[in-house]
Amino acid sequence: MSWVFVDTNILAYARDRHAPIKQPTAVAWLASLARRRAGRISTQVLIEYYAMATHPQKLALPDASVRADIRELMTWSPPAPDAALFDAAWMVQDRHGLSWWDALIVGAALRQGCTTLLSEDLQHGLEVDGVAGGGLLTVTNPFDPAIAAPDWMA
Repeated sequence: MSWVFVDTNILAYARDRHAPIKQPTAVAWLASLARRRAGRISTQVLIEYYAMATHPQKLALPDASVRADIRELMTWSPPAPDAALFDAAWMVQDRHGLSWWDALIVGAALRQGCTTLLSEDLQHGLEVDGVAGGGLLTVTNPFDPAIAAPDWMA
């Protein structure tokens, strides 16, 4: 099975009623990953999502609704941050010049054996390999019109 790591912005767009172009794509990806049980996230993503979703000037969603989202996403097996995650993130940061927060995302995806990282924030097509014992991880921007959805999303 190919694991797909989901960055915070994908979760946010799925709930953002002010993003009528991106919302259906985000919802479709998340639903498909949930159906296949192929989605992965990190504790950092959950924290960022909660902060963004409940912020009065961002998504401004009801706390109870966002908490329900978080409880559901906990089934995606987010690992606890540990020394190995920090080591992986530092390697990614040193090799690819990513910000600390982005390196933590990539490191968490690699540690979970993901082959794809869905993100609008990172460079589409970026490939990261050999970090933390993980295989090849490719960043995919699911909102790029040139990107075709995988067959399994049908």
